[in-house]
Amino acid sequence: MPVRTLAALDAVELTRDLIRRPSVTPADAGAMDVVQETLTALGFACRRMKFGEIENLYARYGTASPNLCFAGHTDVVPVGDAGAWSKDAFAAEVVDGVLIGRGSVDMKSAIAAFAAATAEAIAARKVPGSISFLITGDEEGVATDGTTKVVDALRAEGEVIDHCVVGEPTSAETFGDMVKVGRRGSINAEIVVEGIQGHVAYPHRAANPAAPLIRMLTALQTRVLDEGYPEFQPSNLEVTMIEMPNAATNVIPGMARARLNIRFNPNHTGQQLADWFDLEAWRASVDFGGKITVRSSISGEAFLTERGAFTDLVAAAVADVTGQPPELATSGGTSDARFIRALCPVIEVGLVGKTMHQVDERAPVDEIRRLQAVYGRIIARYFDAT
Repeated sequence: MPVRTLAALDAVELTRDLIRRPSVTPADAGAMDVVQETLTALGFACRRMKFGEIENLYARYGTASPNLCFAGHTDVVPVGDAGAWSKDAFAAEVVDGVLIGRGSVDMKSAIAAFAAATAEAIAARKVPGSISFLITGDEEGVATDGTTKVVDALRAEGEVIDHCVVGEPTSAETFGDMVKVGRRGSINAEIVVEGIQGHVAYPHRAANPAAPLIRMLTALQTRVLDEGYPEFQPSNLEVTMIEMPNAATNVIPGMARARLNIRFNPNHTGQQLADWFDLEAWRASVDFGGKITVRSSISGEAFLTERGAFTDLVAAAVADVTGQPPELATSGGTSDARFIRALCPVIEVGLVGKTMHQVDERAPVDEIRRLQAVYGRIIARYFDAT
């Protein structure tokens, strides 16, 4: 990759360089090298932090405080049906002013836009504190060897990050109409009911797993979790799989399974919900001759960056570029902000997310440049305020 000077760092071309590295989780395919070489050329001190097979990077420009961090990920989801794409998913072609490629929206463009905005600030000598980048290759996967472990390592070292901007695609309908100031938590559960297989004509000799599973799912779905929380929509439980393998019509099967997910607001914690699952499993197992096991996995807790100077600063920076203040929202799925919030206040600002994870994922070139402008205004306002 050619070494870029401050004047030559172009957000669109850097995005294209990144897209051409097919970094489908957990593969890196050289994407982190592109980021590291770019930031090194800007004067950043770069540290590769590899956990398991995942490449991570923490880079910092300057040593003074405050430290404004940008967080993002180089990994992308699989292409899916490659033949359904109008262009090669990793060719990074620009057609009629639109960049087509996996990761163009989610979220290689944001990494490039913040790097370009940082280059402008450094060239103008307007970084009196520090700017850092926390980039992972494990956001789209199980997220166990990525940001969470980098955050743990930085905390153990005493590294101070004062505020963080995450580059997830947060805009809903038009560029800059929404930023995320929090996220709902997420918990998954797998319910396994082990009964006793038998003949349908002799139910007294069997223990049908369907009945307790139905009782448990009914109890879970009947409960209204809450009516919402300030800044958050109501929590919701969704059953995502029900299975009772049985190839015969005259056999009571010996096992039934179900999976579910809850996206929850700050009315709950993941552990409280996991305890509730266990309680309902116990209730459903009364008078059942088998066993119910619940395996819960908490993906992240709900969090909220309270409105204040930082959220006002980011909203004003967006309005500087778009002419309209953004909605401060908490909707959508989870992101690595759930880990970073252990270090500092965090807010997410990015492109329109309509095509992320889709065939022909795409981002208008003009919007990538406008995102760079937003990030530039965030940097300027942040250090002006200090």
